[in-house]
Amino acid sequence: QKPILLQGHERSITQIKYNREGDLLFTVAKDPIVNVWYSVNGERLGTYTGHTGAVWCVDADWDTKHVLTGSADNSCRLWDCETGKQLALLKTNSAVRTCGFDFGGNIIMFSTDKQMGYQCFVSFFDLRDPSQIDSNEPYMKIPCNDSKITSAVWGPLGECIIAGHESGELNQYSAKSGEVLVNVKEHSRQINDIQLSRDMTMFVTASKDNTAKLFDSTTLEHQKTFRTERPVNSAALSPNYDHVVLGGGQEAMDVTTTSTRIGKFEARFFHLAFEEEFGRVKGHFGPINSVAFHPDGKSYSSGGEDGYVRIHYFDPQYFEFEFEA
Repeated sequence: QKPILLQGHERSITQIKYNREGDLLFTVAKDPIVNVWYSVNGERLGTYTGHTGAVWCVDADWDTKHVLTGSADNSCRLWDCETGKQLALLKTNSAVRTCGFDFGGNIIMFSTDKQMGYQCFVSFFDLRDPSQIDSNEPYMKIPCNDSKITSAVWGPLGECIIAGHESGELNQYSAKSGEVLVNVKEHSRQINDIQLSRDMTMFVTASKDNTAKLFDSTTLEHQKTFRTERPVNSAALSPNYDHVVLGGGQEAMDVTTTSTRIGKFEARFFHLAFEEEFGRVKGHFGPINSVAFHPDGKSYSSGGEDGYVRIHYFDPQYFEFEFEA
């Protein structure tokens, strides 16, 4: 079966994300467009229009009522998923790099970049309190002085957020008090992506240091390492197999200096327990910037520097595949 090609962006993809059921796929890129697609056939359902700069991040809440986007236009926006209407506009002093709904969909967090003399902050808003939105006053704002946050997700039960930094550090911040609960440094360079497992007990990080690593989401204990020869931009865990998919490639700026034939723009599949690579999927004409597993584990999608999103359905051999240790 050929992959489904989604052509809805004019610039390189920054993040792709399925909703909880997996019937919808949200894609954002370095253009102002936020797209939502039917994952089953690649038909575009619609767009969320309003941003005026590159969109770095997107998230949908658990019942797919609301969509959250963060952009380089110095805003984080909340949308009605069904109608595409903008429900809230939260202005910031610098670009919004990461954003996310907590498990219940009531609290949002987003982090801003350290730029133009402004600090990197994580802001928390409770959507049940309209005054926070209207006055643009988060109930909590955590400064991170040392190294800016490059990737962040909500931890299990919405009690904390797990943030990856430019320095390679991981921090667990309490969503109640804002204090650092755990700090570890297993990566030597920037953490590009963090994705939780389906049951939220583990998460995988993707780093510029050419590795992806598996951690326990409560203790941040490092469990596994998946090594490659080039920077890893994104990594995702299969919901029903012990598989992890890695997307990466050269730095965007190095791509033009090499011939197109060499561009090794493959998604790479590793076994979670054995840390062994067992498969590769070619297709993108530039580095893969974001990968995501469908919640049913029967397909995965990748978004690339080439501006395309590809939905790949696994063939029957994939499901029969047994890893020989």
